[in-house]
Amino acid sequence: MSRRRAPRQASSAIRAARDLAAPQTGLAAIQAAWTGAVGEQLAAVATPVSERAGTLTIECADSVWAQELDLMQVQLLERLRAELGDRAPEALKFRLHTDRS
Repeated sequence: MSRRRAPRQASSAIRAARDLAAPQTGLAAIQAAWTGAVGEQLAAVATPVSERAGTLTIECADSVWAQELDLMQVQLLERLRAELGDRAPEALKFRLHTDRS
């Protein structure tokens, strides 16, 4: 009779599958780290949507948030550098979210 092994948690397998399936772009890395870097409150109103030549474009829920985050740009860049190291953007650009549907 063979011994039955104890069940293992699926979380490590799920994490590994997610990491393999995730796009390996700078934008994907930023999007994955975004909530951890800026916090849930800011992530709820600001979303990274594109990255070009070191500048990350972030769509904001309204113009007040866009202006506020622009004023916080130095702190946000520091947080992103702490999370992403060399993959962090060099600059941030904020724009108003527009519904394109």
